[in-house]
Amino acid sequence: MRESAAGCGAGGSSIRVEGLRFSYPGSSTEALRGVDLEFRQGAFHALVGRNGSGKSTLARCMNALLPPSAGRVLSCGIDSASAPDRREIHKRVAMVFQDPDTQMVGSTVEEEVAFGPENLGLEPAEIRRRVDGALDRVGIVHLAGRQPARLSQGQKQLVAIAGALAMEPSFLISDESTSMLDYTSRRKVVELFMELTSAGIGIVHVTHFLEEAALADSVVILDGGAVAGRGAPAEVLSDPVRLRELGLDPLAVTLVAYELRRAGHQVPGDVLDVKELVSWLYA
Repeated sequence: MRESAAGCGAGGSSIRVEGLRFSYPGSSTEALRGVDLEFRQGAFHALVGRNGSGKSTLARCMNALLPPSAGRVLSCGIDSASAPDRREIHKRVAMVFQDPDTQMVGSTVEEEVAFGPENLGLEPAEIRRRVDGALDRVGIVHLAGRQPARLSQGQKQLVAIAGALAMEPSFLISDESTSMLDYTSRRKVVELFMELTSAGIGIVHVTHFLEEAALADSVVILDGGAVAGRGAPAEVLSDPVRLRELGLDPLAVTLVAYELRRAGHQVPGDVLDVKELVSWLYA
């Protein structure tokens, strides 16, 4: 995808969140409280936290669906507080939501994927190129003529992702797009996200599955609207006690490693993979 490979442009190749605060109308509690983060293009970022921690709010602020109450968000160098520029942010920062049924508007998969490029006013030949490319990249060319309503939940989510990719974004934000899927479908979506980063697309994946976050390049934990942890998965996800304090379910392998350390075994503190733990035990 040519625009993705070219990057965000002169404004920068990241989404920068600076002192971001956000409050919903009528609420006395801030959903986001002074958040400072940067998400790089071409990397897979995971965003985790208990329910109500502010994950989806932050995702919508990065996509310019919600303007900041204070602070600012620079998406590819574009300030989301500027109303005239929000349409440009929507083109560069695509978003996929939890329930794919809420995003379907086309009578066929092909029409669904073409919806975004058509709204950009592109030439028919360019729309055709984008649709074909997006269907191929997601691996659903064989579904082009099918009705979205007749697809499985996993297939629908792939259609939604293809529709986002047809916009040729620099970033793709996934707001719990795997939460309604079975394990096989979830794994397929996450593997697709990992492939997209190699093509230069930045992925920000909001999820409550820590096994998905463990596959990311970096992890951010939100709690009470503030950043409670950030760093490489091995740094952020390896302490089961801390994760439980933050309302998260630790990975089983980290629980085993924790109990082994309590029993006196010198198990590395950054083990996130079962095979790695087994190999260490045998060694």
